[in-house]
Amino acid sequence: MTVDTAGVNVGALMTTLRDRIEAQLGAVLENAAPAQASRLEEAMRYSVLGGGKRLRAILVYAAGQALAADDAALDAPAVALELIHAYSLVHDDLPCMDDDDLRRGRPTCHRAFDEATALLAGDALQTLAFEVLAGTGQPRAAEMVATLARCAGRAGMAGGQALDLDAVGRQLDVEALMAIHHHKTGALIEAALSLGALAAPSVQPAHLQALSEYARAIGLAFQIQDDILDVTGSTEVLGKTQGADALRDKPTYPALLGLEEAQRRARALFDQALAALTPLGERGEMLAAIARYMIERDH
Repeated sequence: MTVDTAGVNVGALMTTLRDRIEAQLGAVLENAAPAQASRLEEAMRYSVLGGGKRLRAILVYAAGQALAADDAALDAPAVALELIHAYSLVHDDLPCMDDDDLRRGRPTCHRAFDEATALLAGDALQTLAFEVLAGTGQPRAAEMVATLARCAGRAGMAGGQALDLDAVGRQLDVEALMAIHHHKTGALIEAALSLGALAAPSVQPAHLQALSEYARAIGLAFQIQDDILDVTGSTEVLGKTQGADALRDKPTYPALLGLEEAQRRARALFDQALAALTPLGERGEMLAAIARYMIERDH
């Protein structure tokens, strides 16, 4: 038995949650700013409030709601995760990393400002994330901080980025590529599900296991779809430079497997994600619908 996605208006639900996180992010950045706005503050706001899918924050809300958490308890974890994600994009785009000129349809932070300001903006967003999360006063705030630190650090996203940079120009097999993306992309998606669960008043081990298995499946499916879109999408729709991975000689799933096999694997991972949600029953419908969105999106 798997969770059904029929009858879930995922677009409307995601829009509602996206509006909520946008308001929360705006409030946090406004409250954190000094009386006299600086170039650093401008760069931070530019990088965070420049649009985006807000998928990781939406997953925090969806996981928490599935376990009866109040949205108010999910705001801080969702904000913290989006701040970490924003910092990672600012740093990823730098010339010393992926050297991108376009992000979310606009010039990247270091192009809109300068490299030093972009570096500092990323640093400040990262530390602000932990300030927000530590200040929640929730019973499991310390566990949340530890979870986010682990998933964002050397054992998670940062470690995955290092592996990704080391892989440029090298011949990798699919297993090695999966290991990179489990860390670089999947770790923050796993953090989203964990943070949502930790904000719930009571959570069972079976639920945590289900969310972990779901996160691993959709984390990899999300990256495979990104690689597919880098081949099939357009710069205008993607909001970033189409074909950038090929230009940088980065290993991708379509390059290793072929486009059709990459699409098949994304679909198989979607099926795994649905199966993982079975212990949640009807409460997993929103998460199931989000999984479908992740492999059917065009940007």
